[in-house]
Amino acid sequence: MGLGELASRRYVSLTTRRRDGSLASTSVWVVSDDGERLLVWTGERTWKVRRIRRDSRVLVAPCDARGRENGPRVEATARVLGPEAAGAVVPLLRRKYGWQRRALELQSRLSRKEPAAAYLEIVA
Repeated sequence: MGLGELASRRYVSLTTRRRDGSLASTSVWVVSDDGERLLVWTGERTWKVRRIRRDSRVLVAPCDARGRENGPRVEATARVLGPEAAGAVVPLLRRKYGWQRRALELQSRLSRKEPAAAYLEIVA
């Protein structure tokens, strides 16, 4: 399974490396604008972002909403994109995840807390 195939999945397990070398996995929403790279939206202060900034090697695999992997892992490289990536990533997330994405946006506006976002690019 390649990255392009993972883009069609609802959830993908993103595995990063901790400082001690152990692995940490979390399920994320993914989209793709070109069918070859995955784009992820997450909080800027999350551990996965910190770990990717230190070590760009990641593993990705299809999974369910709870993060249980249900397919083979693929080795890839991730990097944190700048805030300008929002213009490309957010519309794709809205289209793919519909009301769920919009509900998160509404919740954020109502709480008046706009969490700092980070956008990740994952390539093979």
